[in-house]
Amino acid sequence: MRLLVTGGAGFIGSNFVHHAVRDRPDVQITVLDALTYAGDEASLAPVADKITFVQGDITDADLVDRLVAATDVVVHFAAESHNDNSLENPWPFVQTNVIGTYTLLEAVRRHDKRYHHISTDEVYGDLELDDPDRFTPETPYNPSSPYSSTKAASDLLVRAWVRSFGVRATISNCSNNYGPYQHVEKFIPRQITNVIDGVRPKLYGTGENVRDWIHVEDHNSAVWAIIDGGRIGETYLIGADGEMNNKDVIELILELTGQPRDAYDLVSDRPGHDMRYAIDSSKLRTELGWAPRFSGFRDGLAATVAWYQANEAWWRPQKDATEAKYVQLGR
Repeated sequence: MRLLVTGGAGFIGSNFVHHAVRDRPDVQITVLDALTYAGDEASLAPVADKITFVQGDITDADLVDRLVAATDVVVHFAAESHNDNSLENPWPFVQTNVIGTYTLLEAVRRHDKRYHHISTDEVYGDLELDDPDRFTPETPYNPSSPYSSTKAASDLLVRAWVRSFGVRATISNCSNNYGPYQHVEKFIPRQITNVIDGVRPKLYGTGENVRDWIHVEDHNSAVWAIIDGGRIGETYLIGADGEMNNKDVIELILELTGQPRDAYDLVSDRPGHDMRYAIDSSKLRTELGWAPRFSGFRDGLAATVAWYQANEAWWRPQKDATEAKYVQLGR
């Protein structure tokens, strides 16, 4: 199999590449990444001699066409994905998430290639804290931020290209990921690296917002299950039953790093902050026999804390600029 991975120097994409190199030695991997601030070629350093890396933008139609023509399967991770940034400047999200996806779909259509689209549970909006329901593939879209609205738009493009043009595509909407190589602007690595630096973690609002956490390794094993056995045109939700509110996450990080559980500060909440996400992944588990490897959130988080403690050389160059930006935002 010849595999094109867009956004393969980003967080989830680079972990997917590591996973493929380790578990799929027969796969030839090409990574396409623009190396924006969230993409880091250093994330691919351990496997650099086993892949082909191309720096470029998914909106570059000529480059995309050439790469897609030479591959069998496209796995599309590339996205602008940070809610705070989308509130500050929505345009890069429209450009990458909508126009970039369109560019890939047109290339896939021309060359009749298999395509898998990585998306997020945030396209469904949010749930009330006491709502017994969880998101399913039939949940209506109700995005609440420029980020989630552009991801919703990209999903709908994929669905339309399947129906109108017969593109051989699948979609996965995943809950919140954590694990190695995640940029320190994101919630969990920001708090871990703050603790490492002796800085008190910061919690939006009162910390009641609930996310359904999944380790990135489990996400990527599910993506492979969909590539191998997923039905064309179908949407699969990926989750590991990891619901936990942000307050409990911060307190667990502090506990795992030997700090008092209350050693954090509250800051003003983010505009439009969704209350709760929850994934029903029964379709994925029943149809494709997938199950997460990490038995629970605590185990996965402990492994993640240990990774950031051991890999300061990877995250340190990002840290000062990230915190300076948060100071400007008052967060």
